[in-house]
Amino acid sequence: MMYDFTIVGAGIVGLSTAYKLSLKYPDAKILVLEKEDIVAAHQTGKNSGVMHSGIYYKPGSYKAKNCVDGRHQLVEFCKKHDVAIEVCGKVIVASEEKEIPKLKEIYERGLKNEIEGIELIDAKRLNELEPHVKGVAAIHVPCSGIVDYAGMCSVLMRLLEEGNGKVQFNSAVSNISNKGNEVIVEAGGEKIKTQFLVNCAGLYSDHVAKFAGVHSPVKIVPFKGEYY
Repeated sequence: MMYDFTIVGAGIVGLSTAYKLSLKYPDAKILVLEKEDIVAAHQTGKNSGVMHSGIYYKPGSYKAKNCVDGRHQLVEFCKKHDVAIEVCGKVIVASEEKEIPKLKEIYERGLKNEIEGIELIDAKRLNELEPHVKGVAAIHVPCSGIVDYAGMCSVLMRLLEEGNGKVQFNSAVSNISNKGNEVIVEAGGEKIKTQFLVNCAGLYSDHVAKFAGVHSPVKIVPFKGEYY
């Protein structure tokens, strides 16, 4: 079978990419390849689930614009499809006086990025919001939140498979080659033909790129974070 789009990786990036492609090209045949036997098996299912506001990014940059726009879309999607989400807000804290100029700089950046509802608050207001946090001042960012991204992946897979999409598990990519206008992907012991291949393999995206003949000096070095 010939696919129009094949995406490597069934994490939040891969499944979101597949979902958006299915909306833009409803007749397209879309395949998502996943080396594990479940969605969100790695980074997507093992993080703090933060929905970022976009306050830190350079004003006018694609990162800033896409973060703000993406956050609005994310909230709308979660509400529509009953994905667990909590828009709980966050505080960015200056623990001592010398940090206040930097705090104000971040606040001004947030205003330029049109982050809704942000405000500079004093120590008293900070204590009201977060009594276990010590600081001399803070920025309250009410639009930040947390999302069940693994749960969202399950919903994205269902929506994809209700159309012309398919998620194929236990299909680790082992080779990629070109034949005319086709891309041949070897995965899970079979050869898959596709017009377009999208690499969303997360921490293994550099390995997948090498299969396609991309020899970049960039190497992904994973680190594990722990929260207390």
